[in-house]
Amino acid sequence: MRKTFATTLLIASTSLSTFANASECGTVTIADMNWNSATLIANIDRFILEHGFDCDAELVPGDTMPTGTAMIEKGQPDIAPEFWSNSMKSALDQGVADGRIRYAGVTLSDGGEEGFWVPAYMVEKDPSLATIAGIKANAKLFKHPEDPSKSAFMGCPAGWNCQISTSQLFDAMNLADSGFDLIDPGSGAGLSGSIAKAYEREEAWFGYYWAPTAVLGKYKMVKVDFGTGIDEKHFKECITQNDCLTPKATMYPPSAVDSVVTEEFAARAPEVMAYLAARSFRNAQMNELLAWMEDQQADGEYSVEHFITNYEDTWSQWVDSATAKKIKKAVSEL
Repeated sequence: MRKTFATTLLIASTSLSTFANASECGTVTIADMNWNSATLIANIDRFILEHGFDCDAELVPGDTMPTGTAMIEKGQPDIAPEFWSNSMKSALDQGVADGRIRYAGVTLSDGGEEGFWVPAYMVEKDPSLATIAGIKANAKLFKHPEDPSKSAFMGCPAGWNCQISTSQLFDAMNLADSGFDLIDPGSGAGLSGSIAKAYEREEAWFGYYWAPTAVLGKYKMVKVDFGTGIDEKHFKECITQNDCLTPKATMYPPSAVDSVVTEEFAARAPEVMAYLAARSFRNAQMNELLAWMEDQQADGEYSVEHFITNYEDTWSQWVDSATAKKIKKAVSEL
């Protein structure tokens, strides 16, 4: 009788513990960054957390520096699904050391790729344009849209952290002395649109971009060689810092792209942390997804159904079988 009673208590205790763990997720805020891969991943996370882990998940507007600062200083949002952590590495590492945030997993297993690019059709005509020396020697090819006396270099949009590295490298390579003007495209759409426009007309284009993106999947571009190799230490300590007055040219190191969470959330949602640790995308796969989004003119929310339906072999590896069944059931009811 005692044995039976003890077994019953154990089962009840286990059930209550399981319920408690599942319900600990609670309300979760997820940063929805303002570029396509980030908003896609944020929407995937929201769907999986809601339907697989019974979280009350919501998206909040995000951007690299404001989101990272808010997570460290205010403990919100709970999750930043695609954080290009090199952009504010020192602050993030200090936040980890202070017990405020935690790296939860690697979002892009191949890492992110940044650089200065030119269209492949230009390099095919003149291979020297694959080098910064060739670019500077042929600066007049890159016509400024508003000032014919200058050449155009399309920079990173204001408010994005890559604006700092782009500006620092622009100065480090003395591009202004070669006649270039650093142009703010105004937005990510403005930057990608400038590439598309140049390609349609087979015009010259020189500027910053990154991968994985639908743009670099759709338009063949060549990354310009600065002739410097990679000085990762200098990149982190100077090129990404606004107050560094002595920038030196260096190629962009591969960018770590992580999922970052607040320590408070990590402590209360271990099951979600296991999911985030497993959740990762290859660049080729992400390029494919982003190209589909662009072709379909689909936003992040609409693209989740496409991803869950067509990439089960990928996402089912991130969760256990019971959770996977809940997710499949949810998408079948859309």
